[in-house]
Amino acid sequence: MTSKPLTNAQPPKAQVQAPPPAFAPAPAPTTNLASAFGDPSNSERYGDSLTASEPYPVKAINLEKVKPEFLKQTVPNTTGEAPGTIVIDPHERHLYLVQDDGTAIRYGVGVGREGFAWSGEAYVRRKLEWPDWHPPAEMVARDPHARPYKDGMPGGPSNPLGARSMTLWQGNKDTLFRIHGTIEPYSIGKAVSSGCIRMMNQDVIDLYDRVPLGTKVVVRS
Repeated sequence: MTSKPLTNAQPPKAQVQAPPPAFAPAPAPTTNLASAFGDPSNSERYGDSLTASEPYPVKAINLEKVKPEFLKQTVPNTTGEAPGTIVIDPHERHLYLVQDDGTAIRYGVGVGREGFAWSGEAYVRRKLEWPDWHPPAEMVARDPHARPYKDGMPGGPSNPLGARSMTLWQGNKDTLFRIHGTIEPYSIGKAVSSGCIRMMNQDVIDLYDRVPLGTKVVVRS
């Protein structure tokens, strides 16, 4: 997937990173099913309150359709990565934003289906609000649903990239993979995308506001 660039975005300097340390198993969820449905903070977080500050509606999430472990929560940092790093575990369907106090903010994600997975290190080159969608030629060729949008689809409530997009680059090369929102929130926790990392719109807006350009991203294999 590709998106229109921000004309005033300044690419950060490429950095050479040492091989990442072993990735410890994620801690057990601190939320159970009953508390997830009844937690006022979750009800508010995944409601539609963001709509008032956004140009398009941000639909409320029915928490009964999302497993509790895929709701945003703070957990001990077991990634071995430095504060400010985004770490994605495709197998557990989690994205971690490492904090400077020994914890990480954990979000549920949807990942690439078989044959479309990607792993490695990259950085956030561009950040886009309500991005346009420009499916790559390969997707247009294989996916009849993408063909009507071969020339692009404007951002908005029907756009598959959702409310936010963060483009992932390696050096001066666009990986064509993104962290982005979704109009299919109940696909979170599944391997259904064409390789990109998708998040519930409420979560991707939260992450977008927390990370600057140049943020290191580690996608585990």
